[in-house]
Amino acid sequence: MRPGADLLESVRALMGEALYAYRDSPRAANWLREHLERVDGPLRLAVTGPEGAGKSTLVNVLVGEDVAPVRAGLSGLGGRPLVWYQDGPAPRVTVYPTQGPAHELTAARSGDGLRLDPGGPPPPDAAEVVVELPVRALRHAQLADTPPVRLGRSAPDDVALARRVLRDADAVLYLTRHVDDAAQRFLRLSRQGAVAAAAPVAVLTVLSRADEVTGGGIGALVEAKQIARRHRRDPATGPLSHHVVAVSPRLARAAATLTAPEHAALAAIAALPRADLEPHLLSADRFIAPEFPAPVDPAARRALLDRLGVPGVRLCVTLVRTGEATRERLSASLSRRGGLTDLRESVRELFLDRRGALKARSALVALEFMLRAEPLPGAEYLLAELERIVAGAHEFRELRLLAALRAGRVSLPAPLSAEARRLAGADGTTPAARLAVPDDQPAEDLWPAAQEALRRWRPAAEDVALTEAQRRAAAVVVRSCEGLLDAASRPNGW
Repeated sequence: MRPGADLLESVRALMGEALYAYRDSPRAANWLREHLERVDGPLRLAVTGPEGAGKSTLVNVLVGEDVAPVRAGLSGLGGRPLVWYQDGPAPRVTVYPTQGPAHELTAARSGDGLRLDPGGPPPPDAAEVVVELPVRALRHAQLADTPPVRLGRSAPDDVALARRVLRDADAVLYLTRHVDDAAQRFLRLSRQGAVAAAAPVAVLTVLSRADEVTGGGIGALVEAKQIARRHRRDPATGPLSHHVVAVSPRLARAAATLTAPEHAALAAIAALPRADLEPHLLSADRFIAPEFPAPVDPAARRALLDRLGVPGVRLCVTLVRTGEATRERLSASLSRRGGLTDLRESVRELFLDRRGALKARSALVALEFMLRAEPLPGAEYLLAELERIVAGAHEFRELRLLAALRAGRVSLPAPLSAEARRLAGADGTTPAARLAVPDDQPAEDLWPAAQEALRRWRPAAEDVALTEAQRRAAAVVVRSCEGLLDAASRPNGW
């Protein structure tokens, strides 16, 4: 049995009961059926945020190809569609209008994404554009590149778009330069509703363009990570988001696709004496000026600026000078310093490894919406059962614990902290990963390890020397250990 299976089974059963109750309402039945079908699909991960936050660049980093943005508007396609990227046997683009049948379109690479060609009269306003690509990264998750979300004080259209993103996605990467009022409005919006408030586990805040903090100096990325850490621990903003990470999408993309000619140009620039080079790294104009002292032609320098920006060029020069001389080592260092490594690890731990819990949460959010939007006499039991499932879902408690431990909002004594994260599933959600035993360990052999873990953690949950928050954290770990014992006692194991 896999983690979250019991929760998913309960959700499927409840959605089936709701479908029967709403069988005479085609609109409600179609809504529920659509969300029930999504339960068994891949994780739906949306990348959203205000204009200029780097959404399309980050989508390209996660996909591994330059496919975003889709230039739909240039071909006469209206609306504000969400563009979904998913795995498929061959490249294909399908537009789903707000009304009428779907349209399959041809797409061409344009150097900065995909450009659609209707091949005839353009379709009407689009609700969604689905891009299918045979890409390994899309086998376990669908990615959405959304229109800009600008949550000003009077932006009803953007509020509707934000609600739609939160409804259609199982998890969200919210990109923003700063956790300002607009960002906080989005994060608060993600917690509206009984299910969302009880299980606020679906939004990860990304402080994007981290290389531009404090004027884009060498220490900008370090400063951005310190800002992210402060937001994670801030009692006013930390609990609004599952996690906060600092990322430079531009540096992350360069790290994944750094070419040999680009590396050679950076090495030639780094070989210059510091005193000769520094004046030319003060601005873009000076970097591409004819009197540049390195033997790198202006076209190559412009290309480096497009890829890295002046802060990125400064960082690469420093890294090459301090030992990251090979292309492989420079790429790895850019990935780490640009925040991509931390982001990937956070997405794996908090989203991909928790697909079942997040899919169940999305279905419950959709069901709650329908129960409140179209109340059905005699169906009050559905809302009561929904609330019972949410209240009893240990998977959501584990996710909240992992987020609190990562952020530092809850800390445990050193001997307990790492084990708490592992037992809660930070290193993988299988019993073997939780218990730090070999993957091929027989299920019956897991019992002693789980029993020993439970023996260690029960006293911690009642230790008066710990704070109330620490005891609550320990109680979550105790319940995880009890789940491992229960799984080990079943005939088919986990």
